[in-house]
Amino acid sequence: MSADLRVDLGNLEIPVRLCRNPRARRLILRLDPDGDGVVVTLPPGAPEHAGLELARKQADWIRRRLGERTPRIAFEPGAAVPIAGRPRIISWTGQLRGGVTLSEDAVQVSGRREHLARRLTDWLRAEARRRILPLVADKAARIERKPGRVSIRDTRSRWGSCAAGGNLSFCWRLVMAPPEVLDYVVAHEVAHLAHHDHSARFWRQVEVITEHSGTAKDWLRRHGPGLHRYG
Repeated sequence: MSADLRVDLGNLEIPVRLCRNPRARRLILRLDPDGDGVVVTLPPGAPEHAGLELARKQADWIRRRLGERTPRIAFEPGAAVPIAGRPRIISWTGQLRGGVTLSEDAVQVSGRREHLARRLTDWLRAEARRRILPLVADKAARIERKPGRVSIRDTRSRWGSCAAGGNLSFCWRLVMAPPEVLDYVVAHEVAHLAHHDHSARFWRQVEVITEHSGTAKDWLRRHGPGLHRYG
């Protein structure tokens, strides 16, 4: 991966991250969820300058999409963060003890002020695990499969994954999405325990263990990228 490249789009200079993917069949351009630039995925054998040239050719698209982008939302008092699809106002209690408390409209964080962002992030990761593990167990039992280890990470390119050995991984940011979206992503990855592809059999298996495929996939297309703007 090349992380220090930049490309001049005329009236705008942006950072470009080049990521080589052995499974990619073509150049893929997308906005960088972690910054104000773009990421170009390179297939095997593609030179780096091809990725930079693609960014230059798509200058109008990049400028338009960056202009539409909402600014990053830091975890700080007064900011609103979605949890289970509902916006909650972050509140700092000012007390050293008390942990993190969730209510209908707010999430209260105790501890030192300078540790608020980290403490809330840690809580969200733990909350994601708390919600995901029972879903994995239930859906795996329904298709008579045994999952391996379940990991909670901050993945950028996918919401979940299922390794060949049955280990599952999920992005903690799913805890911010509506519950039916989380349910669908868990069902999708659990279904891979039975079918390691996206065949018709796989999708039939997904439909057996979730009722939210259509609406959840649409929500992720529309709003999923925005979840990476928090924190």
